[in-house]
Amino acid sequence: MENAVAVDRLQFAFTILFHYLFPIGTMGLAPFVAWYTVVAARTGDPRYERAARFWAKLFAVNFALGIVTGIPMEFQFGTNWATFSARTGAIVGQPLAMEGIFAFFLESIFLGVFLYGRRLVPPAVHTASAVLVWAGSWLSGYFIIVTNAWMQHPVGYAVGPGGRLTLSSLAAVLSSPFAWSQFAHAICGAVLAGGFVVAGVGAYYLLARRSEEFGRLFLRSGIVVAFVFSVLAIFPTGDLNGRDVTTYQPLKLAAMEGLFRTERGAPLAIIGMPDVQNETLIDPIFVPGLLSFLAYGNFSAGVDGLSAYPERDRPPISLTYYAYHIMVGLGTIFLAASGVALLLLLLKRLEQSRWLLWILMLLMPFPYIANEAGWVTAEVGRQPWIVYGLIRTSTAASPNVAAGETIFTLLGFAGMYFLLGVLFISVVLREIGIGPESDDVAAVSGEAAV
Repeated sequence: MENAVAVDRLQFAFTILFHYLFPIGTMGLAPFVAWYTVVAARTGDPRYERAARFWAKLFAVNFALGIVTGIPMEFQFGTNWATFSARTGAIVGQPLAMEGIFAFFLESIFLGVFLYGRRLVPPAVHTASAVLVWAGSWLSGYFIIVTNAWMQHPVGYAVGPGGRLTLSSLAAVLSSPFAWSQFAHAICGAVLAGGFVVAGVGAYYLLARRSEEFGRLFLRSGIVVAFVFSVLAIFPTGDLNGRDVTTYQPLKLAAMEGLFRTERGAPLAIIGMPDVQNETLIDPIFVPGLLSFLAYGNFSAGVDGLSAYPERDRPPISLTYYAYHIMVGLGTIFLAASGVALLLLLLKRLEQSRWLLWILMLLMPFPYIANEAGWVTAEVGRQPWIVYGLIRTSTAASPNVAAGETIFTLLGFAGMYFLLGVLFISVVLREIGIGPESDDVAAVSGEAAV
């Protein structure tokens, strides 16, 4: 049974890591589509309309792949995690259903209006459709994060017959402070990624000396957004999320920081390699007292280490530690790169700084890695609980699904997702290669022919 649970976890981790790439894209690009559309409507400037249509097409590709890769995960609740679904379905089913009924339909309907209704609906409706697509993408993310946040910090429930959990307060689930802080941090991470993608594409156009007018527009917009949300991802949203972890999941905090023993005035590990067997960090660089201050606002406060908890309750320490430090390290790089770029933009020297344009272009994939590392930190650090403090992951899997069956389907997913990944990259690179100017010419020609 333990082998089956391990393979079930591996399959779900693989499918959700791949799937999450696309919601990052939709939540991160939707504000740009809405902003460019609103500016185009207010000013009549055709550049902004072309920019909005260009990014809407890339948004639509992310949206389509998000649907295709999201469906298998919901099936896995029934196939691989039937015990979890039976015990918690009355609670987690509510926000998941609300995501489908409210957010998904809002997003998909108005995306269709935006893409195909430019000449068929009044301009005000077309502009509003872009804003509603933005709202739908973020609302979708909120309902999904509410579900996850309940698993991280369960609220609004009661224990019924046979250990089944029943919903006692939907309002408590939807308004959980843990959910709000987690949602705010996730949104900042997604918009940060969107900012770097927009700036990176703009940098590419300037480096290639093509579509330079749009390159400048994308670079300006992307840099400003990337810098603002790099700051917000650290403070206040990262700080709020960290405080919730400190309050409700102190064991996860200890694993994230590689703190093996309880200390007063606990130091913050900038780098170091956890040696789990000897319960120490190898070659660490510490900032004395900083972990105590970040956790409790006091440089002398005591912070519980991993040794304060039973070994059976500890998460996978090395994976949690490295994932967290990858996220934080990349976040620091994003802040520095976007800050320097913003400074040079204000000094009107950014376009001449080709070295920085290269950095911005090459940075595009890394916000996705940071977002994925944050997800790994949150989910792996929660182990061994699938619902924190209530249901262990080892007891939540389907009892009649063998490890071999899951391995077979995992291999199928790997092959299918490889093809989807190649298709996604090909389509995105093709659209970037066509560019916003060619896209507009083609669109106008097609409409004229009709």
